[in-house]
Amino acid sequence: MNTEAQKNVSGDPEPGQQRIPEQQQPRGQQRLPGLPARDAPVVIDDQAALALARRIVDVAADKKASDVLLLQISALTTIADYFVICSGGSERQLDAIASGITEALREDGQRPIGREGNAATHWVLLDYGAVIVHVFAPPEREFYQLERLWAEAPALLRIQ
Repeated sequence: MNTEAQKNVSGDPEPGQQRIPEQQQPRGQQRLPGLPARDAPVVIDDQAALALARRIVDVAADKKASDVLLLQISALTTIADYFVICSGGSERQLDAIASGITEALREDGQRPIGREGNAATHWVLLDYGAVIVHVFAPPEREFYQLERLWAEAPALLRIQ
């Protein structure tokens, strides 16, 4: 095993990243009671995660997504640092938004960890690790009310 691989396995931060002790949560926020403790210090690159989230917002807006919302959820859950929630008016637009995000980020060297749903289901989820993207048709967005579910999360950006 080469030293670079050993460095990553050992949990040492990459250049530009920082090691955050359990007592000091990302961005100075404490974790809510009941959330599982982390086994090891968290290695984060918050600037890269925020830049990725903002890039996704820009691409969604370019594809004419409506009601684009960027939430910072890092203090509330361990699943991601940011949610991007947006809507499209038709199945064709939902597909264009989701595909546009995927293609633009692929050009930037980012591939999604996973993709769930499709335009026909009226909800597409793109998982980029630190950022999770929800592309909804308006009735499904109203039904699931993710903004209400994550109401304690600070909204960093909203584009109507």
